[in-house]
Amino acid sequence: MKPAIFIIPLVALFLSACASAPFPAPPDVVPSVDLSRYTGTWYEIASFPVGFQEGCVNTKAVYTQRTDGDFTVLNSCIQNGRTASAEGTAWVADQTTNAKLKVSYFWPFRGDYWIIDLGKDYEYSVVTVPQRHYLWILSRTPRMSDEQFNVITNRLRASGFDLSLLKRTTQGVQVAIP
Repeated sequence: MKPAIFIIPLVALFLSACASAPFPAPPDVVPSVDLSRYTGTWYEIASFPVGFQEGCVNTKAVYTQRTDGDFTVLNSCIQNGRTASAEGTAWVADQTTNAKLKVSYFWPFRGDYWIIDLGKDYEYSVVTVPQRHYLWILSRTPRMSDEQFNVITNRLRASGFDLSLLKRTTQGVQVAIP
């Protein structure tokens, strides 16, 4: 009977620790995405660093809609002087807004792709996941004005993103490919 005296307070302490470490709420997505306008090339302007992208420059993604309604996603960059790429499939997870997608680069693994900000002319896009631990700022062109970048990052801060990890992506580097 005495061990229960220790277990109950330990369980209570554990539960209170979990409750006191709040996880951020998932971000809101944009109200609507016209997927035919979203297709095409997107250049990475900034992101939270991801291990597999370490050392990448000239990072971009090309989205192509397939006849079945899904998308082929081709991510590429120059990494250590060579072209590195990964091809995957994306599909709509929320048909109400088309702003929540799933992406898979190899079966059975898949991840979330939430569009949380989008230029009215689809000139930029901001993508994250519900837990907010990944973030990409994308543009239709390899460069974005500082003014536009600041407007986007101010909105991200106001919506609760910790931008201390955000890193600008180098674009326009001329690399001789052997």
